[in-house]
Amino acid sequence: MSQVVVVYHSGYGHTQRMAQSVANGAGAELIAIDADGNLPEGAWEKLAAADAIIMGSPTYMGSVSWQFKKFADASSKPWFGQAWKDKLFAGFTNSASMNGDKLSTLHYLFTLAMQHGGVWVGTGMMPSNSKAAKRDDNNYMGSFSGAMAQSPSDAGAAEMSAGDLETARLFGARVAETAARLRK
Repeated sequence: MSQVVVVYHSGYGHTQRMAQSVANGAGAELIAIDADGNLPEGAWEKLAAADAIIMGSPTYMGSVSWQFKKFADASSKPWFGQAWKDKLFAGFTNSASMNGDKLSTLHYLFTLAMQHGGVWVGTGMMPSNSKAAKRDDNNYMGSFSGAMAQSPSDAGAAEMSAGDLETARLFGARVAETAARLRK
């Protein structure tokens, strides 16, 4: 069985809820980056042992949160030794606006994965983009690069779109299935 880890920062609970859905789909362990941008005890060892690392951050001002960026900068130590080379990577994000420049955040996560010599896994999902599509359909955001969610700025995490959360779960499952196939 493959080891999958979801490392994420959440400012208001929306990205945490998304991370939980991704982890449920992947059978993954969650590692939360705290409000000061730090990882809990033992997290670096879990990341080192993982076959796949799924990264998540809210999209703030067109990129990852500063807390996630602090984690990314701290990952220069495993980068220097190429400790994460050939691991699978994937990413997800949430913002208040329909677009919100979420793709910039996913590009940041992709670039970080490539810096580490990783292999990126996209959603593998067709978008819900017909006239019959509803907001709670899977992949309503139409993302191929990673999972995206949209949560109105005045909505709590409990009010997230069921479709966005199901998309996150299916995305996590895809990463885990890919990791299992490559582990054979």
